[in-house]
Amino acid sequence: MSQRSEALRGHAAMLLFSILVAGSFSLGARIANMVDPVALTAVRFAIAGVLIGALAFATGGIPRTALRAPWRYAVLGGVFAIYFVLMFEGLKTADPVDAAAVFTLTPVLTAVIAWLLLRQITTAGVALGLALGAAGALWVIFDADIARLLSLDLGRGEAIYFVGCVAHAVYTPMVRKLNQGERPVVFTFGMLIAGAALLFAISGGQIARTEWLALPPLFWFTLAYLAVFASAVTFLLLQYATLRLPSAKVMAYTYLTPSVVILWEVSSGASWPASVVAIGIAMTIAALLILVRPDPRGA
Repeated sequence: MSQRSEALRGHAAMLLFSILVAGSFSLGARIANMVDPVALTAVRFAIAGVLIGALAFATGGIPRTALRAPWRYAVLGGVFAIYFVLMFEGLKTADPVDAAAVFTLTPVLTAVIAWLLLRQITTAGVALGLALGAAGALWVIFDADIARLLSLDLGRGEAIYFVGCVAHAVYTPMVRKLNQGERPVVFTFGMLIAGAALLFAISGGQIARTEWLALPPLFWFTLAYLAVFASAVTFLLLQYATLRLPSAKVMAYTYLTPSVVILWEVSSGASWPASVVAIGIAMTIAALLILVRPDPRGA
């Protein structure tokens, strides 16, 4: 298969990734205060790990070579666990659209970390797209209020989630650096199991103390969505795309997230955002279009 075809498959994977991830913001905000974030993420990883493990065994099994350097899975699982725990801690107070806008800062962070870890060079066009997307994200996060932006008047939930996004930015290039030829489904399975084990170990008994059966149907619906679509499926899509596209282009698709979150929120009865905020959304979409253009040098 040609390099171009592989790249197109990577783009398609990230398009679906963006749509699925957006749902986790809207639904996650509704259950964020029901369960401790560490306990929620641990159960989410465990369920997703079972699903991915079953898929791995059904599609060729797990070769012994995948067990080389198991510390790789612990590193990746730990990094992504930090992201999800801080995401749900932030969603306790952050607005879903604002949180999604924070998420769109991840490509800028990813480009910097990818250069440090992989020496992936950011071209002028990619740099322009990243700058435009970051500006659009900040426009939304600070509600187009220049005074708030200059004073860095960021909400507590958004600030917590930003730290999580730094972890997410580390994860993407680390996949490329640590993968030793394992299939995405096998590599994802190792990461999920390692992440779940770490979370169960540090939960301090919170998982056992949680009254799971007393939680409402909305929680169980959201948990199923998070475990299946926003975890198992998106992890596979992210791993698949990361092995076919530069890290900055992979994360460029996060710029679609605020727009899709708005659609989720409106469908749930929320009002449309103010037109001045929509300017920021338009900037993030423009950034996506710039970033996914084929590199004229064929890089």
